[in-house]
Amino acid sequence: MIHLNSIQLRPLPKSKDYPFALPLLKTLKEIKFETPVTLLVGENGSGKSTILEALACAAEMIVVGSEDTRRDPSLVNARQLAKYMKLSWVKRTRRGFFLRAEDFFGYAKHLNQLRAEMESELENVEVEYKDRSDFARDQARMSYLHELGGIRQRYGEGLDTRSHGESFLVLFQSRFVPGGLYLLDEPEAPLSPIRQLALISAMKEMVLQNGQFIIATHSPILMAYPDATLLNFDGGQIRQANYNDLEHVRLMRDFLQDPDAFLRNL
Repeated sequence: MIHLNSIQLRPLPKSKDYPFALPLLKTLKEIKFETPVTLLVGENGSGKSTILEALACAAEMIVVGSEDTRRDPSLVNARQLAKYMKLSWVKRTRRGFFLRAEDFFGYAKHLNQLRAEMESELENVEVEYKDRSDFARDQARMSYLHELGGIRQRYGEGLDTRSHGESFLVLFQSRFVPGGLYLLDEPEAPLSPIRQLALISAMKEMVLQNGQFIIATHSPILMAYPDATLLNFDGGQIRQANYNDLEHVRLMRDFLQDPDAFLRNL
């Protein structure tokens, strides 16, 4: 299902400062989302992550592993651009989240620290309540056990017990709810090729449950998502593209066919 139909940009201030100085913004008026999965592609600096971050702010998304978009200090510039965005919804949803690859690593670290703190507090309770009744000790333990139970129920034994790729998929799947909007910035960063295929499989299941995805990516594997809309940000404007015409795809295909032809000239 398509929840977010389009972004329209109101006239922007003339400025030489980021993000308003991005060449893309000089011509950008509107971005339409016509399929449940839209992939933003292009070279570094083309503006795809900037647009995605500003969209997350305009939609007041939850940021996984960070503060919400209204307070996250890394989104100061994105919030400035978001003020000029008008979002058009088919059906407004408050479900979903915004996830950057770097936020995942921060979230995994925070979750492990939280679990360690809960376990330490349980040990302290045993010491502090050793001369008190079982009832008093159990009452003191209850809140910490509840927190630990919630972590285990959602993530199993912890994100640190798995590889980065496995942990990312666990985090992603555990936080998914039907009918949400999901903004992902370079989710392939912690994922091997086989894990990227697993992500595509998970996305297909979520689309069947009315999920919508807007993803900035450099991965030719993710770009191959069936029936996705590919928006190419290269060249200072956004153009809809075909998979086989994308530079990322052509370069990767040519490299895999004859890597020595590339490497001998480096």
